[in-house]
Amino acid sequence: MAPKSKILLLGAIDHQPALSAYNALSPLATLVTTSATSPQDFLTECTRPNSPLSGTLIIYRTFASISITGPINSSLIPALRALGVRAICHNGAGYDQIDVRACCTAGIHVSNVPQAVDASTADTALYLLLGALREFHAPTVALREGKWRGEPEPPLGHDPEGKVLGILGMGGIGKNLKAKAEALGMRVLYHNRREVDGEEGYRGFEELLREVDVLSLNLPLNPSTHHIISTPQFNMMKDSIIIINTARGGVIDEAALVYALDSGKVRSVGLDVYEDEPKVHPGLLENPRVTLLPHMGTWTVETQTKMELWNIDNVRSMLETGRLKSRVPEQKDLPYD
Repeated sequence: MAPKSKILLLGAIDHQPALSAYNALSPLATLVTTSATSPQDFLTECTRPNSPLSGTLIIYRTFASISITGPINSSLIPALRALGVRAICHNGAGYDQIDVRACCTAGIHVSNVPQAVDASTADTALYLLLGALREFHAPTVALREGKWRGEPEPPLGHDPEGKVLGILGMGGIGKNLKAKAEALGMRVLYHNRREVDGEEGYRGFEELLREVDVLSLNLPLNPSTHHIISTPQFNMMKDSIIIINTARGGVIDEAALVYALDSGKVRSVGLDVYEDEPKVHPGLLENPRVTLLPHMGTWTVETQTKMELWNIDNVRSMLETGRLKSRVPEQKDLPYD
């Protein structure tokens, strides 16, 4: 009898329902882990003769596993393919740590968990939007320091009702945020790679930047979206624009954002993500008009459990059908064997 294929778990499954679902895959495949604690150790383990990882068909990958493997790029992908890897199931919506183009060349399929994160990430964006509109950060700090609202008192904030929200990237998170913002009385416009059926308010990219009072970034990070918002784009926006980012830090040029804040072009900002996490640009840390979170968009029990279960469904689907439940869009034309 031929040996069972292997599933390689990179990182940890944290929630019991998902852990039980993962362990239930054991009749279908051998569940393995790695002893590596660094990218060099991992590459060595992958390329060692008679590697214990040989025969790995599917990788279950967590976002934090980058500390073990480094980015999954053209330096690592050939070694994974040589092990037998045919699918990388990534436990996250954003997958910028994976070179999808190189995976396509190697015939490795990549999935993510695109819908499981929609509500909680949109909730986070809404929290940052309200905090930035009302400029709640500075008085919160003052109150904790025993200074009530601060001295001098902060400027008056603004209500969301009647403001124009621009959503850059109308995927599941953008749609969820749109519904919640409209419930607050905001008018919502959006830009996407293509107009979304049934969603009113589509604008061209530059048109969107010129019309909105608040801009929320909800698009993936890839070579075409890196620094999609920088000085030229800030110059197109209204004075006192408000910026919200729950996508990836690299979609904004942080140095340009700090300059736009200091110049008054940008009134206030709400951020959950940063270019060089966990480092944050000092100009953002020091500015009282910036509301900051440490990448907590999906930091809930319910959402993280849903993410893990969704990812396990991708693993099971690949084992049972040879296809992934939610393969990333860039691979829509990549044939399965």
